[in-house]
Amino acid sequence: MIFSPQIRLQFIVLLWGFTGVLGKLITIDAIPLVWFRVLVASIVLFIILKIRKISLKINLNDLLMLLGIGVVIGLHWMAFFGAIKVSNVAVALSTLSTGALFSAFLEPIFFKRKINVSEIILAIVVSCCILLIYNAKPEYWLGIVLGIICSFLSALFSVLNGKIHTKFPSQKIMFYEMIGGLMVVCMFLPFVGGMESIINVSWKDLGLLLLLGSLFTAYPMIESVSLMKFISPFTLLLNVNLEPVYGIILAWLIFGESEEMTPLFYVATSIMVLAIVVNMVLKKKSKAA
Repeated sequence: MIFSPQIRLQFIVLLWGFTGVLGKLITIDAIPLVWFRVLVASIVLFIILKIRKISLKINLNDLLMLLGIGVVIGLHWMAFFGAIKVSNVAVALSTLSTGALFSAFLEPIFFKRKINVSEIILAIVVSCCILLIYNAKPEYWLGIVLGIICSFLSALFSVLNGKIHTKFPSQKIMFYEMIGGLMVVCMFLPFVGGMESIINVSWKDLGLLLLLGSLFTAYPMIESVSLMKFISPFTLLLNVNLEPVYGIILAWLIFGESEEMTPLFYVATSIMVLAIVVNMVLKKKSKAA
């Protein structure tokens, strides 16, 4: 029972939720933090590819596509951890929930379909919730802006991955995407101290970074693809919406007062997550009808 697909799914969503906590525990800036994350993840994925004897050969067009998606992922993570550094975990994770809003407008563009009425309603609800979150903590405006940028980039790479995920083994896709992420982060390193920001890392931070890149990045990415044999993409996406919930609760338990927010913040976040879940369920039912 403990190895059932649903419990495995909840475990990886919990791991994703905990990345926000790690982002606050790790003391280095967001950009070198992401540099270590993508480096460790790419090394772990390379080892897995070699163990499973999966060829790294790929044509130039597909390589450029995967590296490009990796650039988006790298920017997404820099915005996410940047939001945590300038505000807190709760703000970063609550704004991450707006990803469904951006997906609602990006999917029709990439997959050439009409915008659903329910998605317009979702957009209005999510926008109102973001305004409430801002009113609850206006001093965290920069964190909210970075969180929304992070959410848009998350929706963008999810849509782009949806166009290429069937062409190659998941580990191969993720490996090249991590390389793309590493490339873009390297471009930003000179603005935060260059190699010095990487070299001057404490042993505590280094240990947490190794965990972040392996257990909290490479493993859940591989496991989520493996679970697709037992669960539908809808079930996966529905449960991923619990990531902010898990993360906010974990942050409050670990950091206490620094993560406490006003009742208005929690109400707005709850309404936003609930609206996203209801929208997904309604869309699933309409497709089945």
